[in-house]
Amino acid sequence: MFDSLTDRLERSFKILKGEGRITEINVAETVKEIRRSLLDADVNYKIAKSFTDTIKQKALGQKILASVKPGQMMVKIVHDELIGLMGGSHVDINLKGSPAVILIAGLQGSGKTTFSAKLAGHLHHKRGKNPLLAACDVYRPAAIEQLKILGEQIGVPVFTEEGNMNPVKLSQLAIRHARQNGNDTVIIDTAGRLAVDTEMMNEIESIKKSVSPHEILFVVDSMTGQDAVNTAREFNERLNFDGVILTKLDGDTRGGAALSIRAVVDKPIKFVSVGEKIDSIELFHPERMADRILGMGDIVTLVEKAQEQFDVEEARKLQKKIAKNQFTFSDFLTQIQQIKKMGNIKDLASMIPGVGKAVKNMDMDDDSFKHIEAIIYSMTPYERDHPETLNGSRRKRIAEGSGTSVQEVNRLTKQFDETRKMMKAMAANKNQIKMPGNMSMMNRN
Repeated sequence: MFDSLTDRLERSFKILKGEGRITEINVAETVKEIRRSLLDADVNYKIAKSFTDTIKQKALGQKILASVKPGQMMVKIVHDELIGLMGGSHVDINLKGSPAVILIAGLQGSGKTTFSAKLAGHLHHKRGKNPLLAACDVYRPAAIEQLKILGEQIGVPVFTEEGNMNPVKLSQLAIRHARQNGNDTVIIDTAGRLAVDTEMMNEIESIKKSVSPHEILFVVDSMTGQDAVNTAREFNERLNFDGVILTKLDGDTRGGAALSIRAVVDKPIKFVSVGEKIDSIELFHPERMADRILGMGDIVTLVEKAQEQFDVEEARKLQKKIAKNQFTFSDFLTQIQQIKKMGNIKDLASMIPGVGKAVKNMDMDDDSFKHIEAIIYSMTPYERDHPETLNGSRRKRIAEGSGTSVQEVNRLTKQFDETRKMMKAMAANKNQIKMPGNMSMMNRN
């Protein structure tokens, strides 16, 4: 996400690295590089110029503290301005109404249908809502069937009516169906075109007029850059939508849409879609996105993802097992499954401050765990719970069963044993530190 922009901005800041003070000359050079970085990221020229002019003005007006280097001060200024450019703070969707009606709009191929399902899943599983998906894209082949399949995956009903080709009527019927069946939210997936045209805009305006949605969300493919911003402007002029959804942020996006769209249409980005999995949807937080763009990671989002997957009670049980050195391969396998549910491994690693650049060119994905899982699954249940029983003959059988080598099995068991010892030592130290009388242990730690 934004790898190219991140690299270019880092190079811009290096101009001030080692400088003893901020001067008009070195600030001008840095700002010039920042502006070039933004333009290469397909940010609107006027926005890029206004952004960098503000940075220059603030940098020259700063009184640098003795403990703060000029380069660090410039990063802080750019960070604050990026947050402001993207909206300042998170803006949530409006779910007031009985039912709350959310209208999804955008061009064909932007990811409207998939996002509609992702939003329904988010509201159902994370906010306790009872949503209904309304399949109102009656033109694209298999669009209705796609929504049905996605709805089944997330456990959310999909409203359709066989033979009805009137999106306006379908929207009205969906809302009536929701009232009759206790659905508190209706998400209307509408048709798109390959380009903005009068027929499409008239249709979406008619739907808006007939159902009076509480929230209109414009879905845009972030990989289309400045074109996405221009399309958003046209849609906003006709619909006056409430928020923007950026999809495909996990792709080769240059960042232009994310950095330009708020300033152009003056509407907040509310969600981002960062993968193909049905749960790969995130609330948009400008400050966290600024952290990612500047290579600072996003530890808050990472923790939130972990909290969604890890059960507190199970974590307590696991902590007790670690303290007693009873952590097994079965426990390890469970941890792997929970980590995989959090999302793409490389994306998760990039959220850790300082790690993003290190893993940029590494081939990391969910397949990274496959050979480990294969080895563990080739063990008997007894062997998983009693790692100490893994002698030479057992390891040979496990290697043959998992399609790996004895060396790989040996390596995994050795690393597992070392990890168990380290975890036990950490648990012991934590307990001893809490004991007020054990001052020597506190001093050693």
